[in-house]
Amino acid sequence: MHALGNEHLSKAEWRTRLSRARADQTAESHAREASALVSAVSKVTVGTVCAYLPFGAEPGTTALVDALAAGGARVLLPVIVSRADPLDWAEYTGEADLVPSKFRGIREPGGKRLGTEAVGAAELVLVPALAVDHRGVRLGRGAGHYDRSLAFAAAGVPLLAVVRDEELVERLPGEPHDVRMSGALTPGRGVLELPM
Repeated sequence: MHALGNEHLSKAEWRTRLSRARADQTAESHAREASALVSAVSKVTVGTVCAYLPFGAEPGTTALVDALAAGGARVLLPVIVSRADPLDWAEYTGEADLVPSKFRGIREPGGKRLGTEAVGAAELVLVPALAVDHRGVRLGRGAGHYDRSLAFAAAGVPLLAVVRDEELVERLPGEPHDVRMSGALTPGRGVLELPM
């Protein structure tokens, strides 16, 4: 997909192109990639991981967090408090305990809120992204939740952007406040260290 390699696009133009490419993905391709992500993440062993529930056309399914939990990890999922605040976190105890968020289409654990600092206990953080570049610059949806929240992560903890293979690109526009990813998790290549 050569269009994704254009480093002169603005963040808004990148978001439009990447969102369109995700929307054009077939259900079969999405399922195949989701299965590959589960295989890759099931090789990861950590005590506590901050993850998220993919929604819409994001790579992966709930099986991703189920695989982490089945591997013995304590899985924390984000809770969006407001559009301007860092994420709160709650423990994932299974799909049956998920409730709708006040933000449409998003589900979150219905249990006790652990606070914004809970991400500091994580030994690994899986971060949703539209794309990530070889330097670790991540392009999110633009709300800034993760840039505000990852400030609470422990120093040196792996931050993995979860993207499709073609969403690992050469160069994205970045800003000084952007939190750099230390790696990427892709369906075809598994866990990759960044910068490359």
